[in-house]
Amino acid sequence: MVKTKIAVMVSGGGTNLQALLDAQKSGILTAGEIVLVISSNAKAYAITRAQNAGVPAVVCSRKELGSQEAFEAAISQALADHGVELIVLAGFMSILSENFTKQWPRRILNVHPSLIPSFCGQGFYGLKVHEAALAYGVKVTGATVHFVNEVPDGGEILLQKAVEVQPGDTPEVLQKRVMEQAEWKLLPQATQMISEEIGKGK
Repeated sequence: MVKTKIAVMVSGGGTNLQALLDAQKSGILTAGEIVLVISSNAKAYAITRAQNAGVPAVVCSRKELGSQEAFEAAISQALADHGVELIVLAGFMSILSENFTKQWPRRILNVHPSLIPSFCGQGFYGLKVHEAALAYGVKVTGATVHFVNEVPDGGEILLQKAVEVQPGDTPEVLQKRVMEQAEWKLLPQATQMISEEIGKGK
């Protein structure tokens, strides 16, 4: 079977990217292949992870490119150059416009560190999500993998996994548990699922 070509978009440390690379190595992710990493930040450690795995990495910085249009044009060019068929947002901190997302219907995946519809949407990212969950006092949180559309965290939900909140949790401790128990498991599963779907449609 011809593998679905995947681009992973990152902004920081790249732990979710690593989970995908590891899944590819261990045979969890077999229907797709990561052919490109796009980082919005030239200093992101995720670039090093890509290089270590022998995956080409490009930097598209909105700040340096000067506008959303130029930023998205650079991303689109990189995707086209590598024949990408599926985009996975793995800690990608830049919002993509409706103009961009509508060109990729059901082809952009994102992992969000809560059980959507809780603690999601504009302004909810990174530690802020876990701070909000703890402030609210929920006993269960988790992660969600969903399709990306023009509404932040508003696309169709693919997979969710619950994670218990423990007494004495700090946002940092909770973030780590959600990553280990949910994000790093769900994202490779969902990527495999959609890669298979795309493969069958070829």
